[in-house]
Amino acid sequence: MPGEIEFGQQAVLHIFFNLFVLVIVWWSLQAFKFDVLVRHPQGAKGTMLFFLVAIAITHLVSSFFLEYLNQALNLRYFF
Repeated sequence: MPGEIEFGQQAVLHIFFNLFVLVIVWWSLQAFKFDVLVRHPQGAKGTMLFFLVAIAITHLVSSFFLEYLNQALNLRYFF
């Protein structure tokens, strides 16, 4: 039973951290000029591209930090 609780806590942490990073990435991408790269940035394709770029960057950033956290927590088994 304790293992299931830890997995549940870890899942909730991952979900909320991913959402937190998504908000930060979305906010910071607002400063990027997509109209230079995309013909119609306000159209459906431009919006979808913006959304997919935000998700891709979110995945990279959150994976890095969550993996770092996981490895830092595993250091206790080293000593």
